[in-house]
Amino acid sequence: MGTEGASESRNTAAVEDVAHLLVRCFQAEGVEYVFGIPGEENIRFVDALNDSGIRYILVRHEQAASFMAEIYGRLTGRAGVCSATLGPGAINLLLGTADAMTNSSPMVALAAQGSLRRIHKESHQVIDLVSMFAPVTQWSARIECPDAVPEMTRKAFKTAQSERPGAVFLAVPEDIEAERPAEPLAPLQIDAVHTDAPSPSQISRAVEVIAAARHPVVLAGHGAARAGATASLVRFAERLNIPVATTFHGKGVFPDDHPNSLGAVGFMRHDYSNFGFDTADVLICVGYEIQEFDPVKINPNGDKRIVHVHRFPAEVDAHYPVAVGVEGDPSQALDALEAALPDGLTYDFGSNEKVRTLLDEELQYGRDNEAFPLVPQRVVADVRTALDRRDIVLADTGAGKMWMSRLYPTYEPDTCLVSNGLSTMGFALPGAIAAKLARPDRRVLAMMGDGSFLMNSQELETAVREHVPLVVLVLVDEEYGLITWKMELELGRHSHTRFTNPDLVAYAQSFGARGYAIEAADQLLPVLRRALDDDAVSVIACPVDYSENLRLTDRLGSLHGPF
Repeated sequence: MGTEGASESRNTAAVEDVAHLLVRCFQAEGVEYVFGIPGEENIRFVDALNDSGIRYILVRHEQAASFMAEIYGRLTGRAGVCSATLGPGAINLLLGTADAMTNSSPMVALAAQGSLRRIHKESHQVIDLVSMFAPVTQWSARIECPDAVPEMTRKAFKTAQSERPGAVFLAVPEDIEAERPAEPLAPLQIDAVHTDAPSPSQISRAVEVIAAARHPVVLAGHGAARAGATASLVRFAERLNIPVATTFHGKGVFPDDHPNSLGAVGFMRHDYSNFGFDTADVLICVGYEIQEFDPVKINPNGDKRIVHVHRFPAEVDAHYPVAVGVEGDPSQALDALEAALPDGLTYDFGSNEKVRTLLDEELQYGRDNEAFPLVPQRVVADVRTALDRRDIVLADTGAGKMWMSRLYPTYEPDTCLVSNGLSTMGFALPGAIAAKLARPDRRVLAMMGDGSFLMNSQELETAVREHVPLVVLVLVDEEYGLITWKMELELGRHSHTRFTNPDLVAYAQSFGARGYAIEAADQLLPVLRRALDDDAVSVIACPVDYSENLRLTDRLGSLHGPF
């Protein structure tokens, strides 16, 4: 009986085409969703997903599929998967793939390609996809042999989920998709190996630098959030009585309501949190990656000693001179540093209380401000009040992102998501769909400017069709407000940033979503609460007064430390 069963299994596998083998490899990798749009050249792959247990999320633009895969990967640590046909479909995946790469999010992008018999010459819809994706991925390759599918799929996921996660691209020629391997094949065994333990010699050298410091500051970045280093960061900060700031990507990995919190750094000007770095002589950077923000903003003279704690070495930068690199799991490294530091070592820092006071005063200004259109501080304060500590907000790129990133109190990692590697517009709505699928127990809010919203607003239909409840808060000012802000700062004037919008409430309703128009400052919070509690897709159009932008930069420009 057992032998017959095995023989039957082998015979079944023997007739399996590449499309079905690829799906089995995806199953072995734990893939739950594939986000994409089918095309003529990958119909077998899309068909093979049926009854596989992998849910295909049909989107309305391939760019949205790539953003969904990115955010799914960022929240789960497992590579999100997006799929497209060849030519224009594959090109549309490029933006989200580059966004995932620069934001260190694991993703596998899959695209069809013309048959091997015609890709060597000028041919309909055929371009060199592998070369196109190579600069924005960790690995870009084409499957040219059916027998290579298990190895190439395993390499794709292993590479995407490596110690520094990122994007991978695979092209599947249409003739290869239909072919069969020479013999029955199975997915490869998954190996997950990490060099977690930091070197004792690195720990010893780092202890010497920290013990000799007068005013050390911790900067926690995206890598600390990916590593789940919150508990170790809190223990380390409390042991030394040392302030901790985060990058925009690291928001929440150190709770903003902890007394040692300095808030987030990364704003376009010298913000409150930056003053905490002005008198620092040692920076302990945990999971920080230079693409998150330029280190010149916290080390303008390149004279601060830096202890770099991460799974991999730091990028070379004149303003990021690493005195000691501690390679390994950030949590283990922090615990090892804490254990090795001399007893009684502690620091006194004076800027922290002032920074917290200034941030609290801004939020209170927002809570008390009844102006309409709403000031951005009011929007941030109401969003914070409406969301629970573990709920997720995605702040799209633009002026709204700047206000959220610097001012929104965040208490857990990956609960305030921005794009700060590529700073891409339009990711938040498709990203919110993926966030809700990845974290169905959390309420999800996409906060977007009206410029960003209209870039991928068609995905409202995807959310409604797929029954993915979420809320989109559209900040309406009818211009690309961040660009206006920058032009006014640098040029004293602005141009070519204004546009008009459709009736956003009617627009949302036309997709089957619920639409709300805010007409007074005191309406936003109750509408947010109602929409977040509904099991539906909702769009809230909220007029915003961004004249506060220049007031903020003027105020920061006249602010002088040390605090």
